[in-house]
Amino acid sequence: LRQAQGLAGDGYRVLAIATGSLPEAGSDFVLTEGHLTGLTLLGLAGFIDPLRPEVKQAVAEAQGAGVRVIMITGDHPATAFAIARELGIADAPGQVLTGQELDALSAKEPQASLERVRQVRVFARVAPHQKLAIVDELVKSGEFVAVTGDGVNDAPALRRANIGVAMGSGTDIAKDTAMITVVDDNFASIVAGIEEGRFAYANVRKVTLLLISTGAA
Repeated sequence: LRQAQGLAGDGYRVLAIATGSLPEAGSDFVLTEGHLTGLTLLGLAGFIDPLRPEVKQAVAEAQGAGVRVIMITGDHPATAFAIARELGIADAPGQVLTGQELDALSAKEPQASLERVRQVRVFARVAPHQKLAIVDELVKSGEFVAVTGDGVNDAPALRRANIGVAMGSGTDIAKDTAMITVVDDNFASIVAGIEEGRFAYANVRKVTLLLISTGAA
């Protein structure tokens, strides 16, 4: 467990491999967690998906522009925090909330759950229905929410968000549900899109102000 926690803390996804024997069973046999006893641990395998070099700078630019970047993942909390810390999204373990903790808080204190969702920067071990619940809470609190995703389980959250952004390499369901598809799978492209949108908005305001002022004159 210490080794697994250490690997997760370094940003690895950890797979434990073990061997053992099962009793012979018929065609109707269903494997359950109760059968997984008396196993011999063979070892741990750590997988890491390296961050693109431009992502950290893009996250910093988004935050500097007033965009709050939130990570929602099914990964282990330690893995999620290690990646979020490297990206500058979170700087303390207290900014990480698991799906199990979110469910427990929602059942006990719904209002406190809403406040916690507004504060948390990293959600780990999250189920698909919880992604939708998180986005729903943020939208209800008045946030303008953009969601990125590539899988089938991201589709409900992509649809609920103010803007759903699918990855070009993602599933057809994600791309059909989203409003925008980023063909290069690059977070920096999303930040560039926000920048261009703000330029266009600023230009519309300038032209409108010019027309009103000269028209009044």
